[in-house]
Amino acid sequence: MSVETTVASLPASLARPSRRATLLMMPFALAGCVTGPQQPYEVASSRGYGVSAEYLAMYGERPDEEFPLPATDISEVDPRFLRREVSYPTREQPGTIIVDTDNKFLYLVRENGRAIRYGIGVGKQGMSWRGRATVARKAAWPRWTPTAAMIARDPEKNGPWAGGMQAGLDNPLGARALYLYQGNKDTMYRIHGTTEPWSIGQSVSSGCIRLFNQDIIDLHSRVPTGTTVVVLNRGQLLAPQQGESFDEFTSEPSSI
Repeated sequence: MSVETTVASLPASLARPSRRATLLMMPFALAGCVTGPQQPYEVASSRGYGVSAEYLAMYGERPDEEFPLPATDISEVDPRFLRREVSYPTREQPGTIIVDTDNKFLYLVRENGRAIRYGIGVGKQGMSWRGRATVARKAAWPRWTPTAAMIARDPEKNGPWAGGMQAGLDNPLGARALYLYQGNKDTMYRIHGTTEPWSIGQSVSSGCIRLFNQDIIDLHSRVPTGTTVVVLNRGQLLAPQQGESFDEFTSEPSSI
């Protein structure tokens, strides 16, 4: 199902409450992505929204994935953060990714002033950086490895994964990851999936730019390596915490 078809057929009920109510460049030192494994598929909101059949299909299960992906519960998500095609005039060339960290949207620029818009969750490291970079690598079901500094800070949480966390449904990078470089230098900035769908549209404590797993799969399929990424961050960039250094963060930059 195409984005265009989905958008054209969205019913007015999308935004209607449901009965279900159960949530300029900074130094590279700040640009790490994931600070620990997350609990998969938890819902942490008390608000509910009506969800169209088209969106239920868009965010439905993916049994053909390497790790069969369950449907994402989007009943707790503000509908504006669901994937859709929108008007988005910009001077950037079609195919460019624009990340608007303030408003929690990621745009894939298309022709004729249009773009595919994805809702995002922005972690602390995602708010630490702005500038231009290139998608140098793409990974399907990436591994994740905490650094020694991360293990020292939280040995109970991160210690068990000192040798790396295998890809899978519990992996905090989710189903896909895009690795951003400037020239041949890894910025440590990632666009990736999430095991916490409730966090989309939110500012969260960890990570770079996270999308629903179904959305990062879609974005990953549309953009080649070499894609330009523009990260907008109009707010005050974060200062490094005491003891942080470039090598303290990693999202498995050298192996998949």
